[in-house]
Amino acid sequence: MKIRLDKMLSHLGYGSRKEVKNLLKKQELLVNGQRVKDGKASIETTSDQVTLAGEVLVYEAFVYYMLHKPKGVISATEDARERTVIDLLRPEDLRAGIFPVGRLDKDTTGFLLLTNDGSLAHDLLSPKKKVPKRYLATVDGLVTSKDQALFAEGFEIDGQEWVKPSQLEILSVDTSRQQSHIALTIVEGKFHQVKRMMKTVGKTVIELHRESMGGLTLDQNLKRGDYRQLTEKELAFLKEKAN
Repeated sequence: MKIRLDKMLSHLGYGSRKEVKNLLKKQELLVNGQRVKDGKASIETTSDQVTLAGEVLVYEAFVYYMLHKPKGVISATEDARERTVIDLLRPEDLRAGIFPVGRLDKDTTGFLLLTNDGSLAHDLLSPKKKVPKRYLATVDGLVTSKDQALFAEGFEIDGQEWVKPSQLEILSVDTSRQQSHIALTIVEGKFHQVKRMMKTVGKTVIELHRESMGGLTLDQNLKRGDYRQLTEKELAFLKEKAN
């Protein structure tokens, strides 16, 4: 694949094309061992070797990161006051246009996909695709079989918005504390959906964690705040689920 050098550098997070132009004047960039200062130069991404200040640069059209989102960060690309999930990425892993696929509340933990592949993100989030998302939660209140039946049918939340059928599992109940541990699989991504669904049946979510998306489960070796690239097998699996 042929691409302009300035476009490649911009894609890799080295700034706008104007900023890249200034960068090429100041730093030594080599293409196959030859110094190049012109950002308009065309390179072959699969065969040409590009190094900047001694570091080999590899062009990838899209990146896919599995992030274990911690509490206290927001699912956004930038914010003037809050720390975002993009701020968790190392500088060498930043790419132009990278964003979180969907949103997890500030106090919610778990699986969040970061990518610059807008097409895949659209498919994963489209209600028509019915891509499942599984959450684990601790709630105030005792969840019952009656709640399970209601969730399986779909119902109205906040007296105005309908949610599609979902699968509610009761993992355990603590009668002394009047609390329940549940798993909930939904195929939508409405604002605060899990919390609003539980509130409708008189329960309050205390802790919320997304375990999986599209059937792909969060890597248990990832600590909160850590991330890694999806494997080719995981990516192929996720794309199949989104089709």
